[in-house]
Amino acid sequence: MSLDPQTLSPERRADLFVILQSRFEKFAQRHADLTWAEVLTRLQAQPEKLISLAAMEATGGEPDCIGRDPATGEILYCDCSAESPAGRRNLCYDRAALEARKEFKPASSALDEAAVMGISLLTEAQYRTLQQLGAFDTKTSSWLATPDRIRRLGGALFGDRRYDTVFIYHNGADSYYAVRGFRGLIKI
Repeated sequence: MSLDPQTLSPERRADLFVILQSRFEKFAQRHADLTWAEVLTRLQAQPEKLISLAAMEATGGEPDCIGRDPATGEILYCDCSAESPAGRRNLCYDRAALEARKEFKPASSALDEAAVMGISLLTEAQYRTLQQLGAFDTKTSSWLATPDRIRRLGGALFGDRRYDTVFIYHNGADSYYAVRGFRGLIKI
C-alpha cells in the first residue's frame, strides 16, 4: 500500500470525510474539546494521513478522534471498532517472531502491517485510555506496543476487556489467533 495521497481518488476522499465526520458527531464524548472544523482543517493540511485513515477504515478499525496529545497538541485518531479490527487478525507480533516460526506461519505481523498503514500500535497506557471511552475487545484481543525488555525475552503484550475489567497479558510474540488483531493510532 502506498501512502501517497494521490492514490486516494477525490470521490474516496469525500466519502472518507463523510464517514469521519459522521463518526465524530455520533461519538462526541470521545473528543469533547475538539470541533469537526478543527479536525477537518488538520486533515486537509496533511492529506497523507488520509491514506492511513482509509486503511484503518478498510480493515474494519472504525477510526475516530479520541482527543488531543497533551504534550504536542496533535489530534489523535484511534481504531474504535467494538472488537479488534477484523481485517487485521491472525498476525504474530513482529517480523522476528514471524521469521522464527518453523511452520504454520501467519501471513504477516502486526508491526509490519501497522508500518505499511502508517500507524502505531497502541501502548498499554493508550489502550487503557481508549477503554475509558467505551467497552472495547470484549470478545477479541489486541496486540500492544511491547517494551524492548519483554520483547527481547520472546514475549509480547496484548489487552482485552473481560468482566468489565481491562486486562493486559503476555504471549509468545510468535503466537497468533483468529480473535487477536491490533489497534492503531495516528497523530494529526
